[in-house]
Amino acid sequence: MKKTEISPKIQKAILALLKENAGSALPRKQISHFLNIRKKEYHVFEASLTDLVREGVIKKTNGHKYMSQQVSHFKGELRTARAGFGFVVVEDMEDDIFVSRSNLNTAFDRDTVEVQLYAKTRGKRQEGFITKVHERFRKQVVGTYRQTEYYSFVVPDSPKIYRDIVVPQDRTLDAKDGQKVLVNFDQWDSAQHNPEGHIAEVLGDADAPGVDIISVAYSYNLPVRFTDDLEAEAKKATGRILKKDLQDRLDLRDMVCFTIDPIDAKDFDDAVSLEKLDNGNVKLGVHIADVSHYVKPDSPIDKEAYKRGTSIYLVDRVIPMLPEHLSNDLCSLKPNVDRMAFSCFMEIDADLKLVDYQVAPSIINSNKRYNYEEFQSDFDMQKKVPYLETINDMFDLSKRLTRQRFEDGSIDFETPEVRFILDEKGQPTEVIPKKRLGAHRLVEEFMLMANKTVAEHIIKISPKKSAPFPFIYRIHEKPDPEKMNKFFNLLKALKVPFKPAKKISSKYFQTVLDKIKGKPEEVIIREVALRSMMKAVYSEKNIGHFGLSFRDYTHFTSPIRRYPDLVVHRLLKMYATNEIKNPKGLRKNIKEMCLQTSKMERLAVEAERESIKLKQCEYINKHIGDQFHGIISGVTAYGIYVEIEETFIEGFVQMTNMSDDFYVYEEASYSMTGRNTGRRISLGDQVEIKVESVNLEKREIDFILLEDPDFEPLVPEAIEKPKNKKRRPRRKR
Repeated sequence: MKKTEISPKIQKAILALLKENAGSALPRKQISHFLNIRKKEYHVFEASLTDLVREGVIKKTNGHKYMSQQVSHFKGELRTARAGFGFVVVEDMEDDIFVSRSNLNTAFDRDTVEVQLYAKTRGKRQEGFITKVHERFRKQVVGTYRQTEYYSFVVPDSPKIYRDIVVPQDRTLDAKDGQKVLVNFDQWDSAQHNPEGHIAEVLGDADAPGVDIISVAYSYNLPVRFTDDLEAEAKKATGRILKKDLQDRLDLRDMVCFTIDPIDAKDFDDAVSLEKLDNGNVKLGVHIADVSHYVKPDSPIDKEAYKRGTSIYLVDRVIPMLPEHLSNDLCSLKPNVDRMAFSCFMEIDADLKLVDYQVAPSIINSNKRYNYEEFQSDFDMQKKVPYLETINDMFDLSKRLTRQRFEDGSIDFETPEVRFILDEKGQPTEVIPKKRLGAHRLVEEFMLMANKTVAEHIIKISPKKSAPFPFIYRIHEKPDPEKMNKFFNLLKALKVPFKPAKKISSKYFQTVLDKIKGKPEEVIIREVALRSMMKAVYSEKNIGHFGLSFRDYTHFTSPIRRYPDLVVHRLLKMYATNEIKNPKGLRKNIKEMCLQTSKMERLAVEAERESIKLKQCEYINKHIGDQFHGIISGVTAYGIYVEIEETFIEGFVQMTNMSDDFYVYEEASYSMTGRNTGRRISLGDQVEIKVESVNLEKREIDFILLEDPDFEPLVPEAIEKPKNKKRRPRRKR
């Protein structure tokens, strides 16, 4: 008997209606009438209603009436702010639940918790208190060991671990006062007492090189090393290629191809080739390391890679997804060595249309290992070097592809990045902006096209185009209208010309960004625009990629450092041989994998940013009292944020330190105005600052705003009173 399908859309509408009528029970017919349920979908409505009752989400009363279940307990993930309060993120709940510092109980950041709602809240946001910790996010924490006459404890490095951890005298591993240690949580039963733990490892003195970055890794619960068993398991794999390994593989060892990577890269997971065809078209080849040849499903290494989800690039190290023997050796497309690959060939005509393609396992032998700077130099200098003609053709193709992609609506979200020069103690001596080269854009363009082609390939080979084979897509939803309105208000405040649009497309968004190119506030606006966007994630549902303006898109090109790419390779091989077993179970597994890898990707990005922020703080700490040029990157009721132009280091100017005048905050215009002088300070303004102080533990930098030498105070009569003003709050004495 065929099971009647359930509609999440109808269920959502039912819940909204019953929530509006909280405390009242509504008959089934009345609910269907309110929701305009048509006759042909009434059976779906009934099934959806019954499912909500069965799941305990709503309650069925006498006489076939239904009402919302007054649930006050929820399970979710706690996310805390540096200020101490937090929010519990509950799956499928639109708004997060606010939890004050005093109501955190024994929970730390990212713990899975149970939260109970208050009957009444002080504002619009739901508020609650934590009643139980279901699962600890962190099992270990890095901190500074402290010893007193009566007891020992560890002061955590992470400001989000807000309580010291008590350590019994017999479980200290003979750590010395002031040393950095790794402490294991043992128990924390009551918020009235501190958590207890034991020292798992003594990392060394506080200023030992790399200890600060290790602390960042542990604070995000990242695996810093592989177990000996996993390292041994990885080393069982050899680079020996047998005759059976070449079956069903394209033999491309005589084809000219090469890798282009950062100068310090060790894992080369993509190579490129380009051939001119007799018909005037070009054949672009993107050849990706075939990690799936070595890492088999459900093997110990595969399970660890699934858990990690991605490689993590911290300031002074890489935490790889795969053991080094695989990532830097067997799978890496080293020059002049036979390597297993997965190739995507794309035949492109003069109008940049994809007229033919081929996706298949292969074996290649890379001719050369380029770094970006070398590849760019060979193109710029135009000296007689090997492969110059191919290099020129590649640059020509990539430039045309980039131009075409932007014309089709892709958004250019190129934001500045920095790298650090560290001394022997791991301290930053220089902060250098990364230079974006044409070679970077070239590789990016070719990878984008390969990822797009592979996603389209899955649609093409699926028997039902409306229900394609289970697959992993890289999706990017349309931006939230509320965030977009805030972004457009920012553009109005900065007097950026744009035409309002009812329907926001990526092409429209790109035309707006084009208008700020070259302006001082360009970097700030791009950063705000990026924050206004939804986050790209992995999904089993193909809803397209808004930012790229691609209908179909996946990740195929980095299986050494991204787990979804590895699974994409496995799926491609499966569908090529028609060995599709249990598609329902496969789809479910893919959904779970997408959730896990998206979660680990977000974690990796946060850890990477935290390591950069730490080194920025360490660098600017050596410049207390020095003056810099900056640009105002944020305006609040409490002060302004300023980003130093040369290094992109951001600090805060507290309004209480702006003693030259009494400033009134104007939220609508992202500015503040001096009541007496009329001095106006707005987002995007170029200013001079002096570094006042740095709090390394909290990663906070304070600046002093210097007076503008070109500013001429207005006479009192000429000063307009700002609209929508918000006074700065008085400080408690």
